[in-house]
Amino acid sequence: MSLSRRQFLGATTASLALLSAPAFAAGRTFFGIATGGTGGTYYPLGGMLAQLISNTAELPDTKLSATAETGNASVANAQLLGRGEIESAFAAADILDAAYKGVSQFEDGAITNLRAIGALYPETVQLVVRADSGIATFEDLKGKSISSGSPGSGQWQLLGDLLEAHGMTRDDVSEDYSSFAQSVDKIKDGNLDASLITAGLPTSSVTDLANGHDIRIVPLTGPAIVKLQEAQPYYANATIPAGSYKGVETDVPTLAVRAIWATHAEVPDEVIYAVTKALYENTETLGQVHPMGKQISLDKALESVSIPVHPGAEKYYAEKGITK
Repeated sequence: MSLSRRQFLGATTASLALLSAPAFAAGRTFFGIATGGTGGTYYPLGGMLAQLISNTAELPDTKLSATAETGNASVANAQLLGRGEIESAFAAADILDAAYKGVSQFEDGAITNLRAIGALYPETVQLVVRADSGIATFEDLKGKSISSGSPGSGQWQLLGDLLEAHGMTRDDVSEDYSSFAQSVDKIKDGNLDASLITAGLPTSSVTDLANGHDIRIVPLTGPAIVKLQEAQPYYANATIPAGSYKGVETDVPTLAVRAIWATHAEVPDEVIYAVTKALYENTETLGQVHPMGKQISLDKALESVSIPVHPGAEKYYAEKGITK
């Protein structure tokens, strides 16, 4: 949440508890969407979704104004929702499941107020290196440096899971905790060997790297990946198509996990109904902003959703005949 928005909320609410619901002022309701860093997919799609909501969502006697805000991706976004510090956020399906159950990165306490609005698009796991790095398989990372995002993040957890599945540990690599964009800059400068990026295709930071350097996307396939999927069933087989980036001339087998738009239980039903409708009745417009927008559809709105669905979203799905 940006400082200016916090200042506004602080001036218009009587207590911190009121931050658990959208702010109201002069006939206007404010609705935030926590996304991710500027080098990923969450950010551009979140910005367009906020614009769609502001332009099309309808509430009686009030104007709904949505804003997309940069965030630290899935784990941090789930924690923001748990504290009621923002009205909605994008997060990976497996992270929301872990947060709601209080496992893995959330062993200190389950976040039971999490609610789903709907499923978005599959996020593709991309292990990106320079073509001259000498890294052609995951095992080649031994002794190399790799960016995995901030400790405790979904990205960080994924690297740990991949290492374990391949019979390796974090001691076998040198970890860097940069954002997508920062890690790409370090690869350009020769200060980092690899970056593990999970985002919609194409990812702007990877496109930027490929446009200036020859790259390789390391395949994630074989017995070790089967072992990982047995432990983490949210990860599905996926393909990075040839031509997704400059220099990627053949299909690359990898993994994907679906991104979910989530909220918390204290956001009013009528607000969530309005934003759910705004999303799924304007997916064509989202597809014009980013290719992943084309993969958001009402018929997949509840795919990979394991946490409870918010009653406002349930009302919309019931009207459309969509059930789990």
